[in-house]
Amino acid sequence: DLTDLPQVECIYEDMIDFELELAVIVARNASGDMKTYPVVEMEFHPEANQVEYVICPARIDDAVSEKARAIALEVSAAYDHVGLLAVEMFLTKNGDILVNEVAPRPHNSGHYSIEGSVTDQFEQHVRCVLDLPLGNTDSTVAAVMVNLVGEEGHTGNVIYDGIEDILAMPGVTPHIYGKKQTRPFRKMGHVTVVDKDVAVAREIAAQVKDRIKVVANS
Repeated sequence: DLTDLPQVECIYEDMIDFELELAVIVARNASGDMKTYPVVEMEFHPEANQVEYVICPARIDDAVSEKARAIALEVSAAYDHVGLLAVEMFLTKNGDILVNEVAPRPHNSGHYSIEGSVTDQFEQHVRCVLDLPLGNTDSTVAAVMVNLVGEEGHTGNVIYDGIEDILAMPGVTPHIYGKKQTRPFRKMGHVTVVDKDVAVAREIAAQVKDRIKVVANS
């Protein structure tokens, strides 16, 4: 593994034997008031290494959820930020929670909140930066977000093949980002699936993934 490394300073890290990837969004206004959104679970595409599904609530024990939200608040306080902070974490197979990365902005892991939360992440971000009281972060329903990315082998003017099919499905809402050109694995939009049962929402999300394809107009 060392043979082809460039001759510059490098960081060596051990591989983490993790069970799940989790994320918590923290909202913090200029007065220092903080709230966390529920813990979400992220499933990644095995080749593109980008989020494929975001599941809320995460399918974890309450104790793990409370621990993850507490860690996210500690990270937020350390940065002393204003706005939203997405804190991504590894849940290891022995039950430890390790912070993987942070993103100081509205984030993929919070897109579900448009349909699934009392206060969506975009409104909450505005409340934060204007130093207004923070909105309720509770979920109103279970939600799963499906990332829409360009299909492999397709570059050019975009077509959302199958969007009519998913619009006919109950609890399904597509969000198209308005990008005119697609390319393999480019983020082009997302779809939110809501249901009272998170397992049902996850099943429908898989159907959505199968039915809609982001392709180029050949």
